[in-house]
Amino acid sequence: MDKCEEERTPPGTLSQPEQRIKRTVRMKGFSVDSISAQNLMKSSILKLYPKLEEFIEDIFPKKGPLFLGKCTNHITIIIGNNEVLFFQIRNGPWIPNLKLLHKYPFIMPQMQVDKGAIKNVLRGSNIMCPGVTSPGGKIDDVEANTVVQIRAENKQFACAVGITTMSSKEIMEINKDICIENIHYLNDGLWTCKLEN
Repeated sequence: MDKCEEERTPPGTLSQPEQRIKRTVRMKGFSVDSISAQNLMKSSILKLYPKLEEFIEDIFPKKGPLFLGKCTNHITIIIGNNEVLFFQIRNGPWIPNLKLLHKYPFIMPQMQVDKGAIKNVLRGSNIMCPGVTSPGGKIDDVEANTVVQIRAENKQFACAVGITTMSSKEIMEINKDICIENIHYLNDGLWTCKLEN
């Protein structure tokens, strides 16, 4: 069995500690042999991230095997070339692993947190409105429940991926409370996950 470490709360369950992913996740994997199953997976990802269309064959090579990993707490991961490519919590959207997002940073909207918020984001904290509305923050125009990448002020690559809890307009108007649920961040269990053969 493969082991991955993760300790985040699934989307939509901000304060439900019983839903947290265990520190060590036991994973059962199985191959996605059917061409139609692979095509269905690709099309659902392209629907969410249409800018990936010209790169989809690089991400999911025709000759390489694809695996789905079932982890605890209703987490499913897509594995290709011995790397976690995307993950899904329950029946939520497929979310790219940060390593994949670093290769294709243009695929989703981005939010930028100010320098003061970086340390908390890298500890897995959710992002508060003032962290993106302050002078060091930036906000792309998005609706609530949108998957976004979170960048740190003066940094090139995303340090986290999250789901917005309110629209950009609401973030600016309300300017308090949680605006992005931090789902996956640098050096968390998904980032450090080692897949054994």
